[in-house]
Amino acid sequence: MSWWQWLLVVLGVFVVLWAGFVVLLFVSGRRDDARALAGFIPDSIVLVHRLLHDSRVPRRRKLLLVALIAYLALPFDLVPDFIPVAGQLDDVIIVALVLRQVLRGGGETVLREHWPGPETSLRIVLRAAGNAASPTSE
Repeated sequence: MSWWQWLLVVLGVFVVLWAGFVVLLFVSGRRDDARALAGFIPDSIVLVHRLLHDSRVPRRRKLLLVALIAYLALPFDLVPDFIPVAGQLDDVIIVALVLRQVLRGGGETVLREHWPGPETSLRIVLRAAGNAASPTSE
């Protein structure tokens, strides 16, 4: 198999696991959590797109976002994704570090303006980016 076929297989497994978690939350009666999880990845993609087009975000922070997208799209990582937990954990850590830098450059207000999802998901993003004292609403 070529690298792009492996990438598609890994992506497919990730999507199936993600969908499984959404269904599990929905069936267990946690519908709001299921909706937030179902929209988290699309909301994150929209967030990055909006941040890249916002003039208030410094160019260096935008370059970090582009580098993040490239890193996540590459078929290899610092820790390979087929290693359970650790393979995904390196991606999460890198995303959190980049979001922390974007927050420092553009501020929480910019991130809040561009987040298309629910407030609960935004709090998770802010916490992951190192902004633990974020208010629940502005």
